[in-house]
Amino acid sequence: MAPSPQPRPLSEEACPKAAGSMGELFDSVAQHYDFLNHLLSLGTDRWWRERVAAAVRRCRPKRLLDLATGSGDLLRLLERRIPGLEEAWGVDVSPSMLAVARGKGLGRLLQADALALPFPDGNFDVVTVAFGLRNFPDRSRAFAEMRRILRPGGAAFILEFSRPWAWLAPAYFFYLRSMLPEIAHLFGAPREAYRYLASSIASFPGAEELAKEMERAGFGSVRFQRLTGGVVALHEAEEGSVGAVPEQSDQGSRSSGTNFAREVG
Repeated sequence: MAPSPQPRPLSEEACPKAAGSMGELFDSVAQHYDFLNHLLSLGTDRWWRERVAAAVRRCRPKRLLDLATGSGDLLRLLERRIPGLEEAWGVDVSPSMLAVARGKGLGRLLQADALALPFPDGNFDVVTVAFGLRNFPDRSRAFAEMRRILRPGGAAFILEFSRPWAWLAPAYFFYLRSMLPEIAHLFGAPREAYRYLASSIASFPGAEELAKEMERAGFGSVRFQRLTGGVVALHEAEEGSVGAVPEQSDQGSRSSGTNFAREVG
């Protein structure tokens, strides 16, 4: 077995102020985060993470990095679902969120900035991000770091909120802006944190635009699938320097008419 990747020591430059303020925001919601995720999505967030795990499983990674791991739900699921996984790390800027993740029995956790990851080049087969890409202050730098820590031919999987179908958009954005912060506050979470959530979703690029950003950043074979009426999109891509991620299919989605902008399978 190859030796484990050793994180580089963190320097002050590795944690810029933008990451620090984001860490503080998530510190403020850490104790409510999982409960409100499940409540506000009506439990759909669990199914979304299962879709990521199913896609990652097909790559058969040995080493995996979960960025913006938060409370560790995706990381824990990946450890359970992927046979042969030897090492899985979770990285987040929020110490309080990482404390919640540690309480779930996760061990390889590191407080670090996604824009300056403390890992050597080419150490991971797969990198995942679930609902964290919106919070990175510089997506191009984040994409560059993802590509740097992936081995040649490695794969990135990004699960993120997107633009819902046109008929759903008015009700969806009304819910985000007007109802979600009040519901969160009712259960003890700060309104401002969930107002930020709503605004960050509304200003985030749609699935096709994000795919183009990833291509410009050097990723190859970028494709995505819209889920739950386009509320969420799962993007997959290869590292881009050599090789390719095996083409993947989703029989259930194709048979039910799910829209793929980059056709899969």
